[in-house]
Amino acid sequence: MKKVVVAYSGGLDTSIIIKWVKEKYNAEAIAYCADVGQEEELDGLEEKAIATGASKCYIDDLNEEFAKDFIFPMMQANAIYEGSYLLGTSIARPLIAKRLIEVARQEGADAICHGATGKGNDQIRFELTAYAMEPNIHIIAPWREWEFKSRSDLLAYAAKNDIEVTSTHAKPYSMDRNLLHISFEGGVLEDPWNEAPDDLSVMTAPLSKAPDTPDYIEIAFEKGIPVKIDGSKLSPANIMRELNKRAGVHGIGRIDIVENRFVGMKSRGIYETPGGTLLHIAHRAMESLTMDREVMRLRDSFIPNYAQQIYNGFWFAPEREMLQTAITESQKFVSGDVRVKLFKGACHVVGRRSPFSLYDEDIATFEEDDVYNQADAEGFIKLNALRLRTIANSGQGRY
Repeated sequence: MKKVVVAYSGGLDTSIIIKWVKEKYNAEAIAYCADVGQEEELDGLEEKAIATGASKCYIDDLNEEFAKDFIFPMMQANAIYEGSYLLGTSIARPLIAKRLIEVARQEGADAICHGATGKGNDQIRFELTAYAMEPNIHIIAPWREWEFKSRSDLLAYAAKNDIEVTSTHAKPYSMDRNLLHISFEGGVLEDPWNEAPDDLSVMTAPLSKAPDTPDYIEIAFEKGIPVKIDGSKLSPANIMRELNKRAGVHGIGRIDIVENRFVGMKSRGIYETPGGTLLHIAHRAMESLTMDREVMRLRDSFIPNYAQQIYNGFWFAPEREMLQTAITESQKFVSGDVRVKLFKGACHVVGRRSPFSLYDEDIATFEEDDVYNQADAEGFIKLNALRLRTIANSGQGRY
């Protein structure tokens, strides 16, 4: 191999990898960083990559593409993994891997390289996307072949080779941030009985510091996609930034979970997803007003499978694309406004309206009406009870 494109974040693992690839393969190392909303983590990244040994460093601003083509379609599906995880890391990986392959093509590289561990999900997500685009691409995964066994080993190697890193033995956390969330794993979190330290709070404020006054936000949806905040039209990425800021101040979207990784082990992590949590709740509220009951039931039946496909790395697989087509179809009339109240870690829906509302006050009212004949309910109930009555009369009844 003569040229390798390395997925580079500037963190502990990838800072080591640049030098390791050059030594191991005697190859030119090109750093590639996808800007998907890391914010300050990108400061000085190009200079750091070059100082570490990269011949050049690409940094692509993918924020708008990430929000528009990845976060929002996933939010249309209300995708949640194992009941609590809004897939913040999972959904960013296919986009990063897609651009990694595109840069490799542009550079005429022989291989790509990533810093995901051999125990985690990200190795699968990166590589499934890479193989979907370039079936014969050579992939270097250092954690599956190098001599280092732990992050402590990497810290020692970094110190020995004067490689600047932000991780320390006291804070050896694995962190991943993007426009949708930030995650923390490792260190003291590896014992699921340990409470997370206070310093593991970046996108959400501790509840003790949340304001004593609630905030109200109006979100406008068009076909299940958020388009306006408080009447102002914003780009997809700026919608996420605004929601992150407003929800984060109130401590919304912080979870502490133990999840099942695709490779078979359980993993404990702290995730902060302020804007995504708010958006999920508001989107559900918009659907409750506008989506037909049976369409909703069918779409909801897709959620576990769809979420698992994203978590496991199959974003560019035909089964995910097929489900996405059905999900997009289900959103044709999910348009209107939702008003939410943010207060002390909670997001409460307090209003919703839509030109396509299926809620009919004349039918639902508890007051007198001439639309619904309540006597009709007797026949409806008896027809639904027919099989139950038959079972009871047959001797099969248990009650």
